[in-house]
Amino acid sequence: MEEEEHEVYGGEIPEVGDTDVPDPDIDMSAADEDAVTELAEMKRRLKEMEEEAAALREMQAKVEKEMGATQDPASMAANQEGKEEVDARSVYVGNVDYACTPEEVQLHFQTCGTVNRVTILMDKFGQPKGFAYVEFVEVEAVQEALQLNESELHGRQLKVSPKRTNVPGMKQYHPGRFNPSMGYRFRRPFVPPYFYSPYGYG
Repeated sequence: MEEEEHEVYGGEIPEVGDTDVPDPDIDMSAADEDAVTELAEMKRRLKEMEEEAAALREMQAKVEKEMGATQDPASMAANQEGKEEVDARSVYVGNVDYACTPEEVQLHFQTCGTVNRVTILMDKFGQPKGFAYVEFVEVEAVQEALQLNESELHGRQLKVSPKRTNVPGMKQYHPGRFNPSMGYRFRRPFVPPYFYSPYGYG
C-alpha cells in the first residue's frame, strides 16, 4: 500500500540547483530604470507646463497694459478734445447727390476756406448715404460754409449745418419718435366710479 501511494504521488524531487529562480538583482535594476525614465518624463512635462503658464501670464499682462492705455481717462479726454477741435472746423452737408464725388464737394466749398478733408458716408454695401462732412483748416470757414445752405449741387439743395460732436456713452433722445418695436401706446381714458345719488332716482 505504501508503494502504490509512492507511485501515485511520489516522483523525483528536483535538486535546488536545477530550478530557475529569477534573479532579484536583475528585476530590481530594470524597475529602477523604468522609474527613472518615468520621473524624467514627468519633470519634462512639468517644465513645459510651467513655461506655457509663464507665457500666458506674460500675454495677459501685455493685454491688460494695452487695455489700460486705451482706457486711460487722460488719453480719452485728450482724444475727445481733439475731436471737438476738429468738429469745430467741420460742417455737416445733407441731401448730397449719390453720384457726387468728394472732389466736387470740395470745389463747392473751396470759396469758404481751405478744405482739409471731405468725407462722404457710405453704408455697409458701399453705397453713399446722401450726406457728407467737410473739414476746413480755419474755424472761420465754418461760418462762410453755412452761407451755402440751400445752395444747389447736382441740381439738389444742400443742407449745411455745423457738425455736432458725439459724446461717448451718450445716446440722443428723440421724444415723440415712433418706435416700431414698441408700437403705439394708447392711454385708457379715465372713467369715474359709478356715482350713486343719495336722492335716488325718479
